Amino acid sequence: MEDFERTLHREVKAGGGTALAKRMGVNETTLLDCANPNRASHKMNIQMFGMVLTHLSEESRQIVLASLLAEFGYALISRNSPAARELSASMANFGKEAAELTVSVHEALEDNHVNQIERAAICREIHHVRRELDAMEASVKVA
Repeated sequence: MEDFERTLHREVKAGGGTALAKRMGVNETTLLDCANPNRASHKMNIQMFGMVLTHLSEESRQIVLASLLAEFGYALISRNSPAARELSASMANFGKEAAELTVSVHEALEDNHVNQIERAAICREIHHVRRELDAMEASVKVA
């Protein structure tokens, strides 16, 4: 569960802890303490977790849920199928996302140490590559 807890904390911070807390109607300190796995009192109840998911961006929500499901050996599948495009456009978008993933990994490895920020950037790029693969699959089906 450590990976999930760190992912949740990272996405809460990326969602702007103060702004997210205001949208949720809770105290920022309470939210960040609940989400921070390094705190002794980081226990988040299901109601708070639901509120966090409701107020996160769509992309952050997918990242958090995918991380939770991965802990149990499952994968997240969106009910909204990606829009089909022309196959060449789909391939170009996939290539762009794969290249951005490659750049993120290379940048992270420059100092032979991957820190938390670099890990988050790599995970986000992996999510983008998966999304483009789904879009490519939809494009192939209609080609």
